[in-house]
Amino acid sequence: MDHPKTLLVTGAGNGIGRATTMHFHGLGWRVIGLDRDAEALAELRDALPREHALLLTCNVGREGEVNAAFARIEEWLGADPLDCLVNNAGIADPYAGPLDQLALKDWQAWIDASLTAAFLVTRASLPLLRRAEGASIANISSTRAVMSEPETFAYAAAKGGLDALTHSLAVSLGPLIRVNAIRPGWIETGPWQKSGARTHPEHSPQDRDQHPAGRIGRPEDIAEAVAYLHGAGFVTGQHLNIDGGMTAKMIYEH
Repeated sequence: MDHPKTLLVTGAGNGIGRATTMHFHGLGWRVIGLDRDAEALAELRDALPREHALLLTCNVGREGEVNAAFARIEEWLGADPLDCLVNNAGIADPYAGPLDQLALKDWQAWIDASLTAAFLVTRASLPLLRRAEGASIANISSTRAVMSEPETFAYAAAKGGLDALTHSLAVSLGPLIRVNAIRPGWIETGPWQKSGARTHPEHSPQDRDQHPAGRIGRPEDIAEAVAYLHGAGFVTGQHLNIDGGMTAKMIYEH
């Protein structure tokens, strides 16, 4: 009997990570979620059957915590493989303030939360991914890897590094493991936060109109892109903008 496929998502407690975890669970996958937000994970734990979900509190930017989490993951999986890894963790707020006031520790926090975490979790996942047929990794980057707003230095650098890590991993780990990046644009994550932080904002017509697709993005859009890339056996080393066409549109101030 074939084993059920298994997905691992970092930053699984809220937003894109939460939506991706729930999307794949709905497809019949087992899901593993890592997040430093214990409260958000507790909500997910109540929503998912224990035999199909392993949710662990973990700061994925710290090597010791990643190693401890993977000891538990390996025990839970037994001899089964990990089929898909989603490196989604990161600091959501991109704004760092003026460069001359940016402390090194704050710069490092952005880098560690996204780029260092992707390195640590991918390295720890390799033995489990290598057990699978058609394993894939999706790194959740950002359109800010290729375009910027003011004062987003560390966030942009972390996501740009994640883009470069993506093509390097694809070349190094193929053909057994395919690796791609997804660059979300404006994704409204409010409805996918834990209950105490959940919002349902109303967007203006101007907000919607700057997207050729005619709307703001949803976390489900990213989850569907992860599913597409996992099944797309001839796609690796790519960087897929999921932004409603926003980066393709010239926008002028009037």
